[in-house]
Amino acid sequence: MALRSFQGSDLDTVGDALDIAEDVTGNYFKFSHRQWCRHRYDVRTLPLLSCQEISSGVFALLNKGVVVRDECGPIPRTEDHYSICVQDHQVLEAVSRDVDISLLPLMIYVFTHELVHIVRFSNFLQRFYLPSFKREEEERAVHHITHEILRKVPMPNLAHVLSAYEGHRTCGLSRLC
Repeated sequence: MALRSFQGSDLDTVGDALDIAEDVTGNYFKFSHRQWCRHRYDVRTLPLLSCQEISSGVFALLNKGVVVRDECGPIPRTEDHYSICVQDHQVLEAVSRDVDISLLPLMIYVFTHELVHIVRFSNFLQRFYLPSFKREEEERAVHHITHEILRKVPMPNLAHVLSAYEGHRTCGLSRLC
């Protein structure tokens, strides 16, 4: 059975959600535009994911890779790069399952959560590669911060999303090879 992926206007909504999530996350951490640009990441949706990046238990997976900069210089410089791998099929299933959840507030929640991880990893507040018991602690911390960031955002149905996923404390973290 083929997995459902975002189509047409869904992709516009996902882009809007990312813009909002970047804005509220940046405001929470008091980032200037320049500081925010240092956190390197991309977003990939289902058609761009490899088989290993597709999961049925989460809305997004976060992968970490390395990008080489200044290859021609005397000493190559590497930078961490994160990929938010959106699980379109899981998101669309949640939206179709609950009439009070729409795509925009759910994706704001998902992106804000993943961006908080990226900020914590990039600023060395937490290591990316953790034993499973430490991952659960990280998820609880990120979940709490995500709720703090979003609880006062005036958006229809966002409070419902926060309430619906209040008890969700774990998320898949994987590694880019």
